Amino acid sequence: MIINGVEIEDTFAEAFGMKVSRLIITALEPAWAKRAAAAVSGFATSVIACGVEAAMECEIDPAHTPDGRPGVSVLFFSVSTKELEKQLPRRIGQCVLTCPSTALFSGMDGERQIGLGGKIRYFGDGYQMSKVINGRRFWRIPVMDGEFLCEDTTAVCPAVGGGNFLIIARDQRTCLHACDAAAEAIDPIAGVIAPFFGSATRSGSKVGSKYKMLSASTNEAFCPSLRTVVGSELCDGDGAVLEVVIDGLNADLVRQAMRIGIEAVCRLGTAGGIRKITAGNYGGKLGQYHFRLHEVLA
Repeated sequence: MIINGVEIEDTFAEAFGMKVSRLIITALEPAWAKRAAAAVSGFATSVIACGVEAAMECEIDPAHTPDGRPGVSVLFFSVSTKELEKQLPRRIGQCVLTCPSTALFSGMDGERQIGLGGKIRYFGDGYQMSKVINGRRFWRIPVMDGEFLCEDTTAVCPAVGGGNFLIIARDQRTCLHACDAAAEAIDPIAGVIAPFFGSATRSGSKVGSKYKMLSASTNEAFCPSLRTVVGSELCDGDGAVLEVVIDGLNADLVRQAMRIGIEAVCRLGTAGGIRKITAGNYGGKLGQYHFRLHEVLA
């Protein structure tokens, strides 16, 4: 398959079943909601070491937020409900409770619930109060600019993480611009995030390592500096590789984001320095979702 001169390798991205929760952060002004979202989704690029993968999903008009104020939604993905239950209260307590004028709400429905305000209410030191509105419990925690309103629990649902594609380009700058194009195209899609900053990572990994303490290590087959000393996947003239990673509420959304992102990169074409699109997988042994690039783009 060739698109605008760019070869699309006949391979697949291997993705995994994950758990997801959506939180809605509101604030007196949009900038403060976005600041809280940036803080709460910091250090959340990969579950390999961060516990969760998270990013802001979208901005929300005040007409559509629970309290009628400017808001944003943030998606949190992890390998288990237990891990989300451990990570979310920590992040909320340190990054949303602390952010001036914010409030926090659950942004999705589901039978499985984990604690939010119910876990951090103790910061109120006995002065916290609960209130039930339309069957949903909220906690009012006194803080120095008024009170922090936080929903008691949030839902956790099944999701898909680890959809991906690799951009092979003639040089680093070209690859960066290609990632910008992919990120801009993927950003409007509700229900998906690209958890790495700028939507891309340069440290694509393989399973395992020569060092026993590492579960993942550099994918040397795509490192340009190792082209002459390993079984490389790169050709002469391939100067840089970046990987776009996508998590979504379901497989169809991941597939859609992959397609739109790849198409955006291919519009740059070989004239723009794009040499090839491929994907990362582990031979089909670890993830139950296999997104074949030719089928994604059909």
